[in-house]
Amino acid sequence: MRKAFVAGNWKMHGSKASIMTLVSDLNSQIAQVGDVDVAICPPAIYIDFVTRALASDKIAIGAQNMAVEPEQGAFTGEQSAAMLKDFGCNYVVLGHSERRAIYGETDTEVASKVAVALASNVTPILCVGETLEEREGGVMEQVITTQLDAVISKVGIDAFTKIVIAYEPVWAIGTGKTASPAQAQEVHAFIRTKLAGLNADVAEKVIIQYGGSVKPDNAVELFGQPDIDGGLIGGASLNAEDFIAICKAAG
Repeated sequence: MRKAFVAGNWKMHGSKASIMTLVSDLNSQIAQVGDVDVAICPPAIYIDFVTRALASDKIAIGAQNMAVEPEQGAFTGEQSAAMLKDFGCNYVVLGHSERRAIYGETDTEVASKVAVALASNVTPILCVGETLEEREGGVMEQVITTQLDAVISKVGIDAFTKIVIAYEPVWAIGTGKTASPAQAQEVHAFIRTKLAGLNADVAEKVIIQYGGSVKPDNAVELFGQPDIDGGLIGGASLNAEDFIAICKAAG
């Protein structure tokens, strides 16, 4: 049986003062969460600060991005998967819609990053999803298939036992809109079925998070769907009470 997994993506938010308050609140409330894997992904500059402030091993640390280059070198402004691992990161978010849309990351580049992360024993949280235009144009399945196929071609289907997938309908990120539980389940089931066509055992085991404006008031219904295994949480992860409520809902 798959274990629920909730990860908080803080994006480019935080200061030492605000993060200390947030982490202190998480420290005091995390014991309320049941059998759920939990991670938080702060901006890279705060990873060590957060790690030192955490008082519970129930919360893992992840990064929001990493270099496609596998080795150290002359890549100003980048951090490698090995560097993230060196600072205790167990996860890294890859292919987030903001990285794809704002910074032009391609499916091929995302797939290469997934391979590099796996080689460094950092679990990729692979983001896939469609824009509103793509959904309304009837090409949602084609878009997600293309995103997944790039990774499958690079690392193989068996590697997905070590990959978390996060389905993020781009039209529901930071907009206040949320896919209905039925809409979200439909896409999650599509993803699992696609993987099952290559390896049914892998498909049954892979964690597929939902990442589209999850809030405490919709988390229970979303996470109650059979193919939704938790969430990649944006804005709500910046509030300890909300994030803990979402984690409890996943359990």
